[in-house]
Amino acid sequence: MRSVDAETGKPTQSTTVPRDAPVPARGAAPPSAVTARRSVAARLAVPAGVLAAVTGAFAYVGSVDPNEAGHYPVCPLLRFTGVHCPGCGGLRSAHAFVHGDVLTALQANAPAVLGYLGFAVLWTAWVIRVVRGRPVRLDLGPAHLWTLGSLLLAFTVVRNLPFGGWLIP
Repeated sequence: MRSVDAETGKPTQSTTVPRDAPVPARGAAPPSAVTARRSVAARLAVPAGVLAAVTGAFAYVGSVDPNEAGHYPVCPLLRFTGVHCPGCGGLRSAHAFVHGDVLTALQANAPAVLGYLGFAVLWTAWVIRVVRGRPVRLDLGPAHLWTLGSLLLAFTVVRNLPFGGWLIP
């Protein structure tokens, strides 16, 4: 309902409650608090889903050993060219990481271990920002992407050279 102030002629807000408005139960939280709790839970649904998917993938790799032949497909680049790609050894790394053998995980694929830790940090920051109601942005500029790509390329080249044999899983 809108009314007009008699002195100024400007519209005013009515404070009357409509007759059909629900009456809150005695001791119940105000509707804004309930809505805020629901919205936080709804906003956490996507990060929780991502964590569930990653946890499921790590649980599977942790239970099915990639060191035994026949469980996972062979890397096509390795099969057809003999060149180890930057992802070669990633499953063995994840398997060792799940079992707490960080040194073996690093030997199998060090960038993968850094990726696991990076994911944990980014996911935690994501959840904190979601809970606080702030927007989530990951601003990677071209310099960041070129640096990351260059590091992965250098890792790939070094692991395929004779002196980088210790990087081969």
